[in-house]
Amino acid sequence: MEAARVLKIIRPYLAGLAALGLAVGFAAKPMGLGAWSDAVWAAVTLPILLALLIEIVTSLRRGDLGLDIVAALSMTAALAVGQDLAAAIVALMYAGGQYLESFAERAARREMTALLARVPRAALRHRDGRLEEVALDLVLPGDRLLVRLGDVVPVDGTVAEGVAVLDQSALTGESLPIQQGAGQPVMSGSTNVGEAFDLLASRRAEESTYAGIVRLVEAAQRSRAPMSRLADRYAIVFLAVTVALAGAAWALAGDPIRAVAVLMVATPCPLILAVPVAIVSGLSRAAKLGILIKGGKAIETLARVRALVIDKTGTLTLGEARLVSTRATDAVAPDELLRLAASLDQASKHIIAQTIVAEARAKGLTLAIPSEVVETPGEGIVGRVAGRQVMVGGAHFIAAHIADGGLSTLGRDRPPGAVAVAVAVDGKLAGLLMLSDELREGTEQMLRELRGLGIERIVLATGDRHEVARFVAAGLSIDQVRSELSPDQKILVVLSERKNGPVMMIGDGVNDAPALAAADIGMAMGAKGAAASAEAADVVLLVDQLDRVLPAILIARRSRGIALQSVIAGMGFSFVAMIAAALGYLPPVQGALLQEVIDVAVIFNALRALRG
Repeated sequence: MEAARVLKIIRPYLAGLAALGLAVGFAAKPMGLGAWSDAVWAAVTLPILLALLIEIVTSLRRGDLGLDIVAALSMTAALAVGQDLAAAIVALMYAGGQYLESFAERAARREMTALLARVPRAALRHRDGRLEEVALDLVLPGDRLLVRLGDVVPVDGTVAEGVAVLDQSALTGESLPIQQGAGQPVMSGSTNVGEAFDLLASRRAEESTYAGIVRLVEAAQRSRAPMSRLADRYAIVFLAVTVALAGAAWALAGDPIRAVAVLMVATPCPLILAVPVAIVSGLSRAAKLGILIKGGKAIETLARVRALVIDKTGTLTLGEARLVSTRATDAVAPDELLRLAASLDQASKHIIAQTIVAEARAKGLTLAIPSEVVETPGEGIVGRVAGRQVMVGGAHFIAAHIADGGLSTLGRDRPPGAVAVAVAVDGKLAGLLMLSDELREGTEQMLRELRGLGIERIVLATGDRHEVARFVAAGLSIDQVRSELSPDQKILVVLSERKNGPVMMIGDGVNDAPALAAADIGMAMGAKGAAASAEAADVVLLVDQLDRVLPAILIARRSRGIALQSVIAGMGFSFVAMIAAALGYLPPVQGALLQEVIDVAVIFNALRALRG
């Protein structure tokens, strides 16, 4: 490991040394010092050859037989037969290629590396009337933190007071800042682009959203694509073919120069460089759009998906109840019904109560302060609002407290899956508030476009009731609806779809995590989804938009296609050049120059995966 670090540090200097040596050797000839040219070229080749041999030995100790052996053979053979210029060109090709590979990978990883570079190390915490800077791992839930202009939010939390203006582009790809008011959640990793605000921490740093994203990015950077591992497996075959062809050329022509020429054009840089650069370029391109793909294996599998199993709640739907209709009696207007219910529900922590409050505020209604509040957990709440007695709760709760009926009449034609919240005012039924989890906008268009990409089968798999699942799936391009499923039954659905090709599972909840892990490619709605699903998935959507599935697949297919294109074209040109060299049509120096051109073309072609 120490040798690898040293080689990484000196790699740019080796490329510079080779270039300088070639220039000095050529400059010596017109100065009448041509006898020194070969010595200079040999001298600059030796340190690069030594570094290459150290790298080969290090790889062999790990059990990896790399294709760099061909480059070492070509330099050694060229020096042995007095082809010092050719050896120096190969040395420059190797050192320059390694440096160019590093440059290309840095460019390809830019978006992913930017996520890691933004990790905050400390936070400003309010304590005893003053501010103290503390290490991030000392921040506890409930701590009040100051987030200044330009600071990266260190942990998940809520706005303590005022308004926070946040740039989430590094996490989600959304370019426009968002505003979060008091009590609203703030995602760690966001950048404060407005006035300083106080944040109430809700999680420790290691449990926060950004820390989870960083762990996923680090895992993605460590992974290797199957195509890269395939290149390693072909190393022995390619090495054997190269040596055999070089030996045959020498034996048939009786000229060792022919063998050296074959080795010059045999360095398989298209296999070594093209695949990782193209794959990492795709990972980086996806990260810029808020799509975190966990490594090369995931991006290759994503490119081949043919079947989709998708969850309902939080995936096809928004995953949160919204007011879809207000059914008021003649005694009260619809907006007044909502205002009275929301005013009372301010005193409740129930998720439905908080939804009603949020809907009323979104409509701009002025809420009164409730008094004499009595709540029956899970059933309903009673209190006084602006001098009137108000009751909000389920149908059975309200029916037990009011003198007249009418609930059954108002509750007719309730949409499947909708929740009916009854409201009574001064002992009489005032109306019903219908809340439902809505389908995401543009879902049908997205499903049709997935069909156009070659997804042959789409299955809805949910733990919800059958009638609710059928209602949601109505009018959508879905082949089958599977409902009332337990987590282990979702796994069976995923496995049963494998007969149609690689299966992608999309979900967001804890109950989806086993199926996400079982699928060929699991995709989690990571912006609001459970941490367990994000950890189990191969792809995490950092923005809460299901339409990001489409660019994820397109990026994966483009990256895989460019990698294959680079390998096939690059290796094809190299093989033709090897035959020409074996037949004596390509001398060592020209062969080395041709291989350098092929390498540069292959790397820049692979970088195309960053665009489009």
